[in-house]
Amino acid sequence: MSGFDAEFDAVVVGSGPNGLMAAVTMADAGRRVLLVEAAGVCGGGLRTEELTLPGFRHDVCATVLAMALASPAFRGLDLGVEWAHPPVPAAHPLDGRPAALVHRDPERTAESFGRDAAAWRATVGAAARAGFPLVDTLLAPLSPPKAPFSAARFGVPAVLPLTWLARSAFRTPEARAVLAGMAAHSMLDLRAPLTSGYGMLLAALAHQVGWPVARGGSQALADALVGRLVQHGGEVVTGHTVRSLDELPPARSILLDLTPRQVVAVAGDRLPASYLRRLTRFRYGPGVFKMDWALSAPVPWRDPSVASAGTVHLGGTMEEIARSEADVARGRHPDRPYVLAVQPSVADPSRAPEGSHVLWAYCHVPNGSDVDMSAAIEAQIERFAPGFHDVVLARHVMGPAALERRNPNLVGGDIGGGSAQAGQFVGRPVYGTHPWATPAEGLYICSASTPPGPSVHGMGGLQAARLALRREERAAARV
Repeated sequence: MSGFDAEFDAVVVGSGPNGLMAAVTMADAGRRVLLVEAAGVCGGGLRTEELTLPGFRHDVCATVLAMALASPAFRGLDLGVEWAHPPVPAAHPLDGRPAALVHRDPERTAESFGRDAAAWRATVGAAARAGFPLVDTLLAPLSPPKAPFSAARFGVPAVLPLTWLARSAFRTPEARAVLAGMAAHSMLDLRAPLTSGYGMLLAALAHQVGWPVARGGSQALADALVGRLVQHGGEVVTGHTVRSLDELPPARSILLDLTPRQVVAVAGDRLPASYLRRLTRFRYGPGVFKMDWALSAPVPWRDPSVASAGTVHLGGTMEEIARSEADVARGRHPDRPYVLAVQPSVADPSRAPEGSHVLWAYCHVPNGSDVDMSAAIEAQIERFAPGFHDVVLARHVMGPAALERRNPNLVGGDIGGGSAQAGQFVGRPVYGTHPWATPAEGLYICSASTPPGPSVHGMGGLQAARLALRREERAAARV
């Protein structure tokens, strides 16, 4: 029996950025929408909480939201979110030499790489110059390309392993390290295909739209989407875990912002055995071990220029980062992990009491790891910021299990909704021209486990909702 009294045109389960985008898209099209979320607050990876001390606001997962500015799903929405840009999008400290900085200005960045200036312009710079048509093409890999020639030029180096591209196209340790730090966001072994593409696109977005944060916390973006949904007649239920589709009210379309494991659990009795077998073969990626800090002062970076960066990649040279990510891919815990750190209060002082700051960082670990990486992460920070421990007021730690408890979509601590390896670039969660649709009529998957994969771009939700609307319209035309 359903616990809901009303009937709806569409029901969305899960309120991460993709679920929210699916719900908003359906509501904007005039459908009566119900959004159901297990947590007490909507947002999924966009939630913001006081994890350490009162007055210190920490993003539980996503903070730097470049994709939200670049994505066609968000570009058409006037949500009223205030964006805060750090003076420098990203920094990459190195031992015994100045940090490498990625500026908004591509030319300034290229010139800082000296003899690699031309190579930066030809790779990252070219991607940035291609603009939104290239972004739209890459974020809709199963649709006709909007920029076929730019995509072809981007695709030649993009399919290469990062280690191969960095060694063949770049000569300076700075440029190689920066690209490695960017590519490591993919959570893949940097010797794997496509890792160059992930790195080039992220770096290009720093030039094209910047790497901003939402003022007040990423929750502001989630709240804005919920507000738009409600404004268009949608209803939101929080604190309700859906364990079976039988709990939901009748609806023409049901969209699941869930990973394959949860889809099998919730909808397995409505799906054919052959499709269920394909879902169970879906591969999850490495997990993350995340730490948040409340700080009494800015991080004391050895190179003061790093203090102006919103994002800091800690891992040393390309070779060192590649070893770290290769260890994780083999199921090992690196002694010196690649650490991705974010300083939100550099751009948005409202995240902490006056004079104070917040910082978070994570490293990659094997999926489901129970190893405490706190000391290893803080050692990497101290390596480039001696005296860091002296400014720590409080810390909050979440390993893979804790992350999954907060958000069941983070299976084994995988924040990407599944491995980003080449075989699952478009085969998410299965291969097909419309992977958002399941064999069950009116049932769709709209999570990061569908193309184009992870990040706060909303495209999984947009694509699934548009497909549902098209099929509804065709069904109505046949009646």
